[in-house]
Amino acid sequence: MGYGGISTDKVYLVTGAAGFIGYFLSRRLLEQGCKVIGIDNLNDYYDVNLKNARLDNLKPFEKFIFVKGDISDKELVIDIFGRFRPNIAVNLAAQAGVRYSVENPDAYIKSNITGFFNILEACRHYPVEHLVYASSSSVYGSNKKVPFEETDPVDYPVSLYAATKKSNELMAYTYSHLYGIPATGLRFFTVYGPMGRPDMSYFKFTVSYFKGEPIRIYNNGDFENDLYRDFTYIDDIVEGIIRLLGNPPTKANGMASHRVFNIGNNKPEKLMTFVETLEKALSNALGREVKFKKVYEPMKPGDVPVTYASIDRLQEAIGFKPQTSIEEGLQKFADWYVEYYKVR
Repeated sequence: MGYGGISTDKVYLVTGAAGFIGYFLSRRLLEQGCKVIGIDNLNDYYDVNLKNARLDNLKPFEKFIFVKGDISDKELVIDIFGRFRPNIAVNLAAQAGVRYSVENPDAYIKSNITGFFNILEACRHYPVEHLVYASSSSVYGSNKKVPFEETDPVDYPVSLYAATKKSNELMAYTYSHLYGIPATGLRFFTVYGPMGRPDMSYFKFTVSYFKGEPIRIYNNGDFENDLYRDFTYIDDIVEGIIRLLGNPPTKANGMASHRVFNIGNNKPEKLMTFVETLEKALSNALGREVKFKKVYEPMKPGDVPVTYASIDRLQEAIGFKPQTSIEEGLQKFADWYVEYYKVR
């Protein structure tokens, strides 16, 4: 089956444009000659310098327009849609992080619920050809059946973050049903790579190593029943999104023009295998052996033992299959980290 891809005569709106996925998606669109309107509030959930560095890489593109603002500001969102009339909207702005949702629940309601509602309202008043929005693998909760399939029940979230993402899927379906907004939700599975999020484990492990501190591994030191994660390299994620943008869902069997896809690697790795691969990648980048000091702790509230994506549905729709091994992906991250932070 063919796929839609992108068109240089369309206007693409990307919220969270200074975020990890938002930046790489915006850059890919701009490199292919598209006009991109980027929104980001540049909050300090993690290092703002990294967000600004991503933005600095986008600003030289003539077709990039950046708006500093928060999607929880309804007037701003409606004004941006009215001014720029995007053909395609990609909502990646969200308060991220499972563990942080236990500490600061208000941020998740403001960004992930109110903010997404404002995007839907804007799409209602200024119709788009396709709304693509970020959901998360966390909606599967402590689902025991693997791999996770889009048809699995997702009624038992184990974090507020997961609950907000499940809510986004319900809200998008409703707006699609009521107002005919073609919408696609993407359940991302542990995205990693250069210029990634410092709150993610691989990044935190690397920071701890250079500080001379032990890394914290939340598996109780139980290697027989280690955590498994479907680590997905950023370039693979962006390729999947690009293929989807020009391929909106259509109404079928009286249902709304809304669908949800897993977007992951379809190859879960043991957390300890991932850690050892990161040690090797840093060893290669530095030209000397790297070994992490390790402290084993119990799993944190909201964490799940396994994430494992079935991507059959996505593959059928757009021919998507991730190509990047964790060896290749973590080497690119390690090389970037050593150069960006000037460490030795």
